[in-house]
Amino acid sequence: MEEAAIGVGPPGQHGRRQVCRSGQVYSGRRRAGDIVGEASWASSVINLVNTIVGAGVLAMPLAISRMGIVLGVCVVIWSGMAAGFGLYLQSLCAQYLDRGSASFFALSQLTYPNAAVVFDGAIAIKCFGVGVSYLIIIGDLMPGVVQGFVGSEPGYDFLVDRHFWVTAFMLIVIPLSYLRRLDSLKYTSIAALVSMAYLVVLVVYHFVLGDTMEDRGPIRVGHWAGPIPTLSSLPVIVFAFTCHQNMFSILNEIANNSHFRTTAVVLASTGSAAATYILVAVTGYLSFGNKVGGNIVGMYPPGLYATIGRAAIVMLVVFSYPLQCHPCRASVDAVLKWRPQPQPRGTEGSPHRHPLLGPRGNRTPEPMSDLRFSIITTTILILSYLVAMTVSSLEAVLAYVGSTGSTSISFILPGLFYYKISSPDSPTHRGLLKEDDELDDDLSDEDNGDDGEGSLARSLTESGLLPRGSRHWRKAILRRLSLALAAYGFLVMIVCLITNTFFKASH
Repeated sequence: MEEAAIGVGPPGQHGRRQVCRSGQVYSGRRRAGDIVGEASWASSVINLVNTIVGAGVLAMPLAISRMGIVLGVCVVIWSGMAAGFGLYLQSLCAQYLDRGSASFFALSQLTYPNAAVVFDGAIAIKCFGVGVSYLIIIGDLMPGVVQGFVGSEPGYDFLVDRHFWVTAFMLIVIPLSYLRRLDSLKYTSIAALVSMAYLVVLVVYHFVLGDTMEDRGPIRVGHWAGPIPTLSSLPVIVFAFTCHQNMFSILNEIANNSHFRTTAVVLASTGSAAATYILVAVTGYLSFGNKVGGNIVGMYPPGLYATIGRAAIVMLVVFSYPLQCHPCRASVDAVLKWRPQPQPRGTEGSPHRHPLLGPRGNRTPEPMSDLRFSIITTTILILSYLVAMTVSSLEAVLAYVGSTGSTSISFILPGLFYYKISSPDSPTHRGLLKEDDELDDDLSDEDNGDDGEGSLARSLTESGLLPRGSRHWRKAILRRLSLALAAYGFLVMIVCLITNTFFKASH
């Protein structure tokens, strides 16, 4: 089979539609030295969905009970749209970076270089905290799973010890955490999603069976429990869509990084997650009413199906831990490499090159050496294990970490990064914007040739129905929306912090 060479031509030449070694089509920006990914569209969606959908789905019915069904479903849809827009802005920001080098650190160097350490530190803390919570969930659930299967047999007391199960499952977590590429986790992500599918079927099955209706509490459909209970449930829904820490890795590894493909990844991932949340929240709430608890699976009477459900949760979180370790390791590495960078003089008129940065404005990524990779990964694993062994509940800590880290990753950083990097008034980035416009013109037919969108847009422009500056008009709208997303993130952060503080003081 004939192979088309990728990157042939002088440096800076735009790539068109090219075929990589795997036979997949690559569309988008291509420069000499760029890295072409090999991940498929399906594996990208699977990993992103697994990052989104976690153990938080178990608390969705309780959140809906406080908001009411109508408001709760609207909040879930709105939160999914806001998170999806943040992912979309990340995909746009990645276009300003060399292929395969997209990261929060690279964007920080290009936009807010002296704040890069703060951004990556927040990501590392957030991912570490979520990873620790997964280990704690394993320690809390496995004793019940064992009792459900074998009962309380004498001589097997260690099987109901949470410390034993945290240690045992570390043997599974450790090798998965040492995988360098996110795409390598696609099979474990499939296993995790199968576990999530079982939980969804379990909740829907009991709802259809109606075996919980006798003890069901009242149902709120169009009214809520009040502003304070509703605000207390808002973080559960907002943070349930946090997956932005892995978006850049997916953009770097996907084989076809065209705008259509990456947008489809965002839509498919957030849409699937939102549908799962709504289905579990509504059916779980209708099963128990206002008596529903914080863990919907724990509400069902002891039995084989419920025990398998608890085991499915364990399977879900154990395969989700590496998806938190991956961005945590990258952020820790970026923090360790960070150095203050004063703005050199005499670079204002050079839009394409910065003395400290690469040809497109970002640092050329330096891959971690095997030794550095092993040291950072081992440190994360040891610290996670020690915290999970000594702390039985991280609810209060994770509430604050989620309020700050999740909102920063999901809303504030994507909004601020795109607003800064797409500014037409910045001399440093005018060349990048001009290049972006030229590439849109070059690829308008090829990227959209299948559906005729490019030809239609050009025809409308030539006929006068569509303004010639519509592309710049769309960029201006996106910049305003990105700033609004960042402001929304700050608002959510303040509301969640106040809510968590209020409930901590009241309890």
